[in-house]
Amino acid sequence: MKVGIIGLPQTGKKTLFQILSGNEIKESSKAFKPVPGSADILDSRFNKLVEMYEPKKNVRARIELVLLPKMEAETISRGEIFRDIADMDAICHVVRSFEDDSIYHAEGSVDSRRDFEMVNSELVLHDQIFVEKRIERLEAMVKKIKDEDQQKELVLMHKLKDILEEEKPLRLIELTDDEEKMIRSYPFITRKKMVIAVNVSEEDLDNEAFLSPFKQSCETLEIEVMLVSAKVEAEIAMLDTQEEKDEFLEGLGIGQTALESLTGLCLKSLNLISFFTVGKDEVRQWLVGNGAKAPRAAGVIHSDLERGFIRAEVFKYNDLMTSGSEAELKKAGRIYVEGKD
Repeated sequence: MKVGIIGLPQTGKKTLFQILSGNEIKESSKAFKPVPGSADILDSRFNKLVEMYEPKKNVRARIELVLLPKMEAETISRGEIFRDIADMDAICHVVRSFEDDSIYHAEGSVDSRRDFEMVNSELVLHDQIFVEKRIERLEAMVKKIKDEDQQKELVLMHKLKDILEEEKPLRLIELTDDEEKMIRSYPFITRKKMVIAVNVSEEDLDNEAFLSPFKQSCETLEIEVMLVSAKVEAEIAMLDTQEEKDEFLEGLGIGQTALESLTGLCLKSLNLISFFTVGKDEVRQWLVGNGAKAPRAAGVIHSDLERGFIRAEVFKYNDLMTSGSEAELKKAGRIYVEGKD
């Protein structure tokens, strides 16, 4: 899962990226280049399983994070940022909602709604320009040779153009398998899943009112939204133990760090779920599409397991926590043998 972090200058996205990934960014001439990083996907169930099995090794699933260049006039005109975004599975757009006189704002004032709409408009415009150019090319080709596939694509492109002209993202359109195949290689950005991280000051971290400017639009545009404070995350990162971090979060009245919230929303928007393989040797977290059948889950572990799949022994996390051990689960008849379906 590769998530690109975007935003206007001075929104706190670089600070957030550094904290989430543990990568320290030094100012250099690579200002227009993406900066790669990664982070564990945090899941409280994983911690409980490690406590229970005490494995020799434990491996969390990971998320690839990529800090993309600032969304400003120069990077937009150069165009590379759109190619970088097209390579992502999802986008995290960091929007500034904190006031700080010592940190300038590119637009002269803090207005999170305005900034959100400005960036969205740029993404829609990128896809609209691509569609219009593709329509011109297809119309020229269809005039020369009556090709059925090209005519079908032309119809689809007009459908995409209509929704983009309404300033709506392409993720709102339901496409058939054939239509998906037609545009799979095209660099559409607004087909990507998106999470908005509203960066607020420490005292506003539990203030849901900062989400109200986005809620209706985000529901309509199929965007997830969360509150985050890069300043608070920096303070959490400096604490040594998990116990200290939990106490700090409890004192602020919040239940999750930004990484937990972000990865949870990314999994939700990409329709992915976690499953776990457990034992004394190893506890490991894996990701699979929601609704996938057992052979597909086996294939995530190794392609040979999918090809030679016969059955899987499965038990539910909540049942395990209630019973306390696999032995008790067996006694209760709560371990299931699942076949290919």
